[in-house]
Amino acid sequence: MNQQGTSGRGPARTASAANATAAPASTNRPTPAPSGARQGPTAPSGTVVTRRPNNSRDADRRLLAVLDRLTDRDRMLCRLLDDHRVLTTAQVADVGFAGGRRARMRLAELYALDVLDRFRPRTGGNPVPFHWVLGPLGAALVAAEHGIDPADLEWRRSLVHDLAASQRLAHLVGLNGFFTALIRSSRTDPGCVLTEWWSERRCAHEWGEVVRPDGYGIWTDNGTSLPFLYEHDNGTERLPRLAGKLDGYARLAAEAGHPNWVLFTFPGPRREAEARRVLTHPVVPVATTTRPPGLVPDTAVWLPANRTGPRLRLAQLADLPTRSRPGGS
Repeated sequence: MNQQGTSGRGPARTASAANATAAPASTNRPTPAPSGARQGPTAPSGTVVTRRPNNSRDADRRLLAVLDRLTDRDRMLCRLLDDHRVLTTAQVADVGFAGGRRARMRLAELYALDVLDRFRPRTGGNPVPFHWVLGPLGAALVAAEHGIDPADLEWRRSLVHDLAASQRLAHLVGLNGFFTALIRSSRTDPGCVLTEWWSERRCAHEWGEVVRPDGYGIWTDNGTSLPFLYEHDNGTERLPRLAGKLDGYARLAAEAGHPNWVLFTFPGPRREAEARRVLTHPVVPVATTTRPPGLVPDTAVWLPANRTGPRLRLAQLADLPTRSRPGGS
C-alpha cells in the first residue's frame, strides 16, 4: 500500500507481499465469518462514547454521497481499522499524517461523515485521546472494496461499545502501537517498509490450533527482510506460561519448514530480565526489548535471548542464525 493523501506526508508505506516466501503461511485474506448485529455491553463507568441516532437510511446510498470526499489515505485508514479494530489519534498520525493536528482535523471530518466512530476511555478519572473505529460508512466502504455484503463483514454498530468495555483494550492498543511505530519509521526512511502486518485475529485464523501470536510482520530495511512473530507482554502472565508459548512456535516452525524470530516487548527492564531467564529454546529464535515512551522498534533495542549484548537493530536479527545456540555470544 503506497497511497498519497491530500495533505502532509503520504500514508503508511506498506506493501502487499501476498506471495512473499518469507511468510510462514498463506497471506490470502481470510473470508470473515458473518457476525449478526447485537446490543453491545454497557461501556464502563467514566468512558465517553459518542452516541449517534440509529436510523434506517441505506448505507450504500449514503456512501455514494460521500465517496468523492474520501482520499486514498481515508480508504487506507478504513482498511487498517477493519483489520486491527482500533487506533488512537497518535497511531493514526503515525500511519498517514505529518502531525497530530492534521490527523485530528481529518479524523473529525471522517467522524462527521459517519465514516469513523470514536470513544474516549478514562483511566483513573483522567481522559485519554480518542480511540477510532470503523463507522457505518467506513464498514460499507470496506465491504464494497472486498465485494461482499456489509452484513458479512466482521463489523457491528456496537463495536465502539464492545471495545470501550473490553478488558483487553489496552493490550490491543499497545500491540497496534508497536506496528504503527514501525510504519512511522518507514515514512521517514525511504529504504524501510513494513511489508506485512497481520492482526491477532488473522494469526489466530491461520495458526490458532498451534500458536496464537499477537501479530505477525515482515520488516524490510534497505533490502534486508525480517519475518517476525510478535508478543506484547504486559507483565500479567506467569513466566512458565510465557515460556510454554515457545513450544507452540517450535511446532509452527516445523510445519512451515523454517523458524521465524519471535519478538517479545515488555513494560519495563525488570520484567524483561525475569522473562529472559525462561525464553530460551533450541529451535525458536527469540529477541526482547522494553517499551519506554517513544519506542522506535527498528533501532538498536533488540537483545537476542542467547546473547548478553550489544543490542541490535531489528533488521540485524535477519543476519543471525535462526536456530538458537545456548551459550552463544
